Amino acid sequence: MARLVTAFSNSTVKRLRSLRDKKARRAEGLFLAEGLRIIAEARDSGQLPEIIAFSAEGARHPLAAEIIAAAEARGAEAIEVPPELLSKMSGKDNPQMLLAAYRQPAASIELIDRSKAPLWIVVQALRDPGNIGTILRTGDAAGAGGLILIDDCADPFSVEAVRASMGAVFTQGIAAVRWEEFVPWLRSGDSQLVGTSLKATQDYLDADYKPPCFLLIGNEQQGLPADYEAECDSLVKIPMAGRADSLNAAMATAVMAFQVRASWRMVRGAKGGDRS
Repeated sequence: MARLVTAFSNSTVKRLRSLRDKKARRAEGLFLAEGLRIIAEARDSGQLPEIIAFSAEGARHPLAAEIIAAAEARGAEAIEVPPELLSKMSGKDNPQMLLAAYRQPAASIELIDRSKAPLWIVVQALRDPGNIGTILRTGDAAGAGGLILIDDCADPFSVEAVRASMGAVFTQGIAAVRWEEFVPWLRSGDSQLVGTSLKATQDYLDADYKPPCFLLIGNEQQGLPADYEAECDSLVKIPMAGRADSLNAAMATAVMAFQVRASWRMVRGAKGGDRS
């Protein structure tokens, strides 16, 4: 049964609040997700929280109550708290009615099955957790198998990244790896590595994309290092019609991912296949 907690000094409240910090997330192996939509997405993906906190309003909502009951049945700790405690734990002045802690999945590149999907997104040294979360959401929308984080990227399990993913953190595979480990893994099987670069001469609309295609997006400020570009099977650029010389990393990922999928639909259509 859920219990009522009203004190900020409560150990579960403190534990949930601590998960806003990367060091605590690593130590606990847990991460926070907030809001009914994201938590329902997790449930629909087969994942229930280990800890769930909710307001009285949340307890009365039919879907929220269903998720709380399912989590408790699975052995989760459930606490009802006043809105001010939800605010303390989430770090938001206007918290949503549900906050939950989930077990972080293993992020080993060896667990990635490249045959699972024709498209994968790879990012190098991205620093903005909002970009990471948005790219996860884009990957889900574009049917990508997951996101591979190269070198020192922002934490995909931070509160900001999880919020921006809108639940895609639960549907996308996630791996973190150094470049020198990623390349041998990539070349051990079928792959096409496509990088985006301002120095590329090929327009992204003209490229020939082959599954499994790994889209490589570089750091927000510096782009891809020269030796990373040299490893790519194809380098493309998105031409800019205005004064800006490039797109935001998450926006560029979306443009590229949907162009790759569109090019495959065009090929199927030309062969008399499904145009959907």
